[in-house]
Amino acid sequence: MPAPQYQAPRGTQDVLPDDAPYWRLVEAEVQRQAALAGYGEIRTPTFEETAVFQRGVGSSTDIVEKEMYTFLDKGGESMTLRPEATAGIVRAYLQRGMSSRPQPVKLFMLLSTFRYDKPQKGRFREFH
Repeated sequence: MPAPQYQAPRGTQDVLPDDAPYWRLVEAEVQRQAALAGYGEIRTPTFEETAVFQRGVGSSTDIVEKEMYTFLDKGGESMTLRPEATAGIVRAYLQRGMSSRPQPVKLFMLLSTFRYDKPQKGRFREFH
């Protein structure tokens, strides 16, 4: 049988039908435990303006200098796939006026993050 013409990008993995129910089970339990502890789910965009991560993570960190997937959109704006969760959550907190809610605002997310890193056993470029 010939090798497939297209393959998942290096450092990523497919969740196939046999495994998807286990992922859903873990996600459901995380959501249940978070709700019991008073956390609300937040879903930030998969990509943000690059400046969000430069400011939030630090412009001279390895994440910003070496590990981010950054691209120019059709308007010429620099965008970056989410390399970590905190910067986008802080941006949403500030932009959406969450400081007016009772404090502390407890948030959790179950979304993928992306870092250009040398894939090794147990390390991926897309991680959850």
